[in-house]
Amino acid sequence: MSQKWRQWNKAASKVLWILVILGIVASLPVAYDRIRTEGTSKNVEMIFDYRDLIQVSSYQGNPNAFINEQLDVLQEAGIHTMAIYQATLTELSNSRRITVYSEQDAARLTGKVLTANENATYLLFTDAESQSRIEPIIRKAFASQEIAVADWSLNGRNGLKIATPLQNAVLKTMEPDPISMERLEQKGFHLLPRMGNSAIYDQEALASLLDRFKAAGVDRILFDGEETPGYAEEPEDRHLDEFAQLLNERGIGIAAIENLRGAQRGFETLAKETNYNVARLYSLSGRDSALDPDILADRFALAAKDRNIRMMFIHTAVQTNSVEGKITDTIENIVESLEGPEGAIQRIQNYGFEMGTASAFDVAEMAGQNYFRWIAIIGAVALVALLVSIFVPPLTLLSFVLGLVGVAGLYVLRPHVMEQALALFAAISAPTIAMVFAVRKIDRLHEVGQTMSTGRRLAHSILLFLRTSAMSLMAVPFIIALLHHVTYQLVLDQFRGVSLLHLAPIALTALYVLFYRKNSAFGSVGKIMRMPVTIAMVVIVAIAGVAGLYYLSRTGNSGSASSLEIAFRNLLENTVGVRPRTKEFLLGHPIFIAGIFVALKYRHAIYVLIIASIGQLSMVDTFAHIHTPIWISLVRDLLGIGFGIIVGLVFVLLWQIIERCWKKWSPLLARL
Repeated sequence: MSQKWRQWNKAASKVLWILVILGIVASLPVAYDRIRTEGTSKNVEMIFDYRDLIQVSSYQGNPNAFINEQLDVLQEAGIHTMAIYQATLTELSNSRRITVYSEQDAARLTGKVLTANENATYLLFTDAESQSRIEPIIRKAFASQEIAVADWSLNGRNGLKIATPLQNAVLKTMEPDPISMERLEQKGFHLLPRMGNSAIYDQEALASLLDRFKAAGVDRILFDGEETPGYAEEPEDRHLDEFAQLLNERGIGIAAIENLRGAQRGFETLAKETNYNVARLYSLSGRDSALDPDILADRFALAAKDRNIRMMFIHTAVQTNSVEGKITDTIENIVESLEGPEGAIQRIQNYGFEMGTASAFDVAEMAGQNYFRWIAIIGAVALVALLVSIFVPPLTLLSFVLGLVGVAGLYVLRPHVMEQALALFAAISAPTIAMVFAVRKIDRLHEVGQTMSTGRRLAHSILLFLRTSAMSLMAVPFIIALLHHVTYQLVLDQFRGVSLLHLAPIALTALYVLFYRKNSAFGSVGKIMRMPVTIAMVVIVAIAGVAGLYYLSRTGNSGSASSLEIAFRNLLENTVGVRPRTKEFLLGHPIFIAGIFVALKYRHAIYVLIIASIGQLSMVDTFAHIHTPIWISLVRDLLGIGFGIIVGLVFVLLWQIIERCWKKWSPLLARL
């Protein structure tokens, strides 16, 4: 029976390879749909924070003239959208619509004595237009929170008395300033409103506000704060569906801010309920707006090209120059980053984009896509089973059957978990299998006792590298097919298990090299356990541990890079258009080529392939960044392979020099 079981598992391996190939072929239509989807949103929108401009103007001698001048400058530089906020008393004061006073200020102005029984907020309107346009908004906002508002005047100027302390009053939000909205519309700016969540959800008021936005040409809104309108802690108090209905009825979409510490609560629900009428947005902080213009141009251009971002939200900041004794801002620096042949606008256009109002992806899906995906899913399970067959051959068939059962069960209970888990396992399996096959190839060549010339060793090294890379990339079609939904392109969902992907292929390759080869220097775990511990071994383990921690710190989006490395990355980007990964063409790929070259002569050099597996898994990880267009990831990997071969040839040349020097000088050193 055991003999028959082994035969079944051996036969199953051949069938599994057929299923893998079928899965790859079935993934191609899904990949094509994603490419079509990525090509449906080509407008890039440059947005400036109008509230920042108002704040900067408050430091100027003539705020109104300053705003008008800067609006013209920004528009000429290529910024055609202004972000407006729900107004606050502070913003209205900076805009010179009102003057605000605390209870103490009002007491000094009127000569009244402060009492312990009253602590209100007072304001005066600067002119008749401000009163007629702003007073109804203020009254409505505070009345909605049951805060009394009464008439108040001083020296013939009309105003209001608000029955809450100034510290509380300035926190209340109201409808956007209509005077500012009209001013921006007359200047020809498109508007991007920012909306926060209100303590009390008012469907009628929100409908009226959205109608005003729609009449002003608004087609997308950006949420302000940690929650979206309609969100509440208790599910029964939420009104996300109702708010989504208001957006859908008016054809208004939403914007997703990149790299928030935590997703805005309620955003995923609204995205789903609006049929993913979502555009991704990059936000440049006021602090970063002071960076070198070339760096800013790089950020904007790469955000559009590499990360499918279509909205660039720009803040400015006030800077105090104590040396020159003046207050400045970063608007001129921002304008410089946008203009000129090397500016962000021209570079974005060179990448095939147009400057205009951003739109959501129009998701393409050909008929029968679900059938193709299910074939790809079966192929992915087969790929994982092939990995199991390398380490535990008797479990090949069983692992495939259990994998299908597990996939079916998770699809019913948690389909997202099924997709992400299977994509991760496929991503781990392909580069591991590829590395194992490379190791086996070297062992077979040594077993036949074949002696090769330097030229043949080099040719074998490059050809084996190309074959191994192609096998590693088998995982890519499965990742694309499994993580096909537009939520991954919008980064509402993400590929999970990045750290595991960066560790597992290395660990499994090491496991195979150390314990599964006939001529392994270690042979078995028991043999290792009986080996005496030396200081050298402890040092090697410590170095390996530190290197591993550093390697993990550089993986994923949280990894940081030095200024020198950033400069080198920018040089590559500007030179070849798409930056290949340094861990591939400077580390993994050259070590693979040089390691094979040396291992074909000195068998124990094969242990270097453990490090070389970094390059193989990195190629797969490139495609795990679903928000990056497929063609960018493909070009990045191909450039990494090409540059890796060139650097690998340099490594081989250095080895040849070292080897010849050693042969020449080692006899002389032995005599000393």
